[in-house]
Amino acid sequence: MNRTAFGCLIAALAVFLIVSIGLNVVQFAALVGGQIPGMPQAKEPLVEKVEVAGNAGTTDKIVQLDLEGVISSMSTGGFLENALTSVEVVKRSLEQAVADNEVKAIVLRINSPGGEVTASDIIYAAVKKAAAVKPVVVYMDSVAASGGYYVACGATKVIASETTLTASIGVIMESMNYHDLFGKVGLASQTFTSGAFKDTLSGARPMREDEKAYIQGLVDTMYDRFLGIVSEARKVPKDVLKNTVADGRVVTGRQALEAKLVDQIGYVEDAYALAKELGAAPNATVVKYHSTPSFLSALGMASSKAQTPTKVELDITAGAMPKLQPGLMYYLPGAYLH
Repeated sequence: MNRTAFGCLIAALAVFLIVSIGLNVVQFAALVGGQIPGMPQAKEPLVEKVEVAGNAGTTDKIVQLDLEGVISSMSTGGFLENALTSVEVVKRSLEQAVADNEVKAIVLRINSPGGEVTASDIIYAAVKKAAAVKPVVVYMDSVAASGGYYVACGATKVIASETTLTASIGVIMESMNYHDLFGKVGLASQTFTSGAFKDTLSGARPMREDEKAYIQGLVDTMYDRFLGIVSEARKVPKDVLKNTVADGRVVTGRQALEAKLVDQIGYVEDAYALAKELGAAPNATVVKYHSTPSFLSALGMASSKAQTPTKVELDITAGAMPKLQPGLMYYLPGAYLH
């Protein structure tokens, strides 16, 4: 082998080695969630897709954001979960819409029965913060109940369809008690705690009366906050709400309008029109944001699918009911807990 051929072979091997090391570093970063020590994690870009074209020549935009399903800040996919939670999605989308000078108003379409108390409150605060800068119009789709309605209270205006199910102003918390079942099969649980309330809501024993009062106090505190937010947003006194529609019931869009919980009845096109009016952008284009996975995220997803063992589950609800955590407080209609 002459020197030229030998040199080319060495160069090729060196390039192959460098590429191999680079790919290994990238794969390792993906396996640990896309983070490399000492380097900030880049956020996946949100790109625009035209939903309704505006008049030619205009740069004005109305952004439609969607809040779908049970509101939760919990990720169920582990370190390699690619999808963002609803809290992160809505917050990032609102921030991008507010920062874009071409965006004149925001339409937030809510199709959610509610969810976790804190997650709902975080999104509500983000919506209210955005509405202080640009008009935010909420359009209620099939359902915008409990935590979904809580979020809507941060908007500038709220539109519901005639057939929308909304309100369900209240808080719910539950746990399962299997003490009697243990007794029937001869099982018992021994628990050692540092305080009298440390194992409150344990299903292995009956609840004491002071524990019931304690839990009810927590629920009442969260309910009072919910009432206050609705009262402030809708300009309806708390006592009026408490004695009428704020008893946990679900109402239709028309009933919500009569109770002053929404501003008008309509469809998503009416929300676009109102957003254009409030944003002084009659010719605006309606766009939606989409997340495009980065290379690291794509590798993470592929690694997750390759390494996650197959798990067989039987869901008799066909995925219609959310998987909720016992002992957490939720802004949800009671039917969603069973």
